[in-house]
Amino acid sequence: MMRTEGTGKSGYHHGDLRNALIEAATDLARDGGPEAVVLRAAARSVGVSPTAAYRHFTGQGDLLMAVKEQGQRGLAETMERSAAGDGAEGDGARDAGEAAEERLKALGAGYIEFALAEPGLFRAAFCRPPEAADGSGDPGPQEDSARWMYRSFRLLAEALDGLVTTGRMPAERRSGTEITAWAAVHGLAVLLLDGPLGRLSPEQRDTLAAGALDTVIRGFTASE
Repeated sequence: MMRTEGTGKSGYHHGDLRNALIEAATDLARDGGPEAVVLRAAARSVGVSPTAAYRHFTGQGDLLMAVKEQGQRGLAETMERSAAGDGAEGDGARDAGEAAEERLKALGAGYIEFALAEPGLFRAAFCRPPEAADGSGDPGPQEDSARWMYRSFRLLAEALDGLVTTGRMPAERRSGTEITAWAAVHGLAVLLLDGPLGRLSPEQRDTLAAGALDTVIRGFTASE
């Protein structure tokens, strides 16, 4: 997701305070992760009083949920661009099974790309906000939300279904593969961000990520 221009006092237009606060809070997350998302700081950035901000958000948790949604949107969009840019939608040069494998690999590469390009927003995308005032919690990954929450998970599920449809993966092996693939790619992203793999050069990092994604797909598609 590209950085939105116009955040701050000059970016606030009367009647659109909620979106201006979300933009400001998203920039706070980019710079400092979810811990930096504070309603008073967002209000100060936009140039309004905290009282005005509280008319749109019940508190920090409510604002953080909006930033979390922005992070999930950016993650999903980057994954989709990666798949489209790789030609994983099918270009006639590969059979359907190979295209399905390449799409899954490209989605994983996009996931890692977003984590490395937007570390603060990536962390916010997977944070656990305080419980909302109405008692509602963070939607689970399989909940069909009208918003973008966990669209990345649904993209993964659809790509795995493609492996079954094209005969690359036996149908009986399909159950639970979302969690296996998600854990592998998310874990690798965290190791690259916060662990010892962060010391790798970009070339080493790309080679490692490609190898890890290949290993996951081979496990799913291996013959009996």
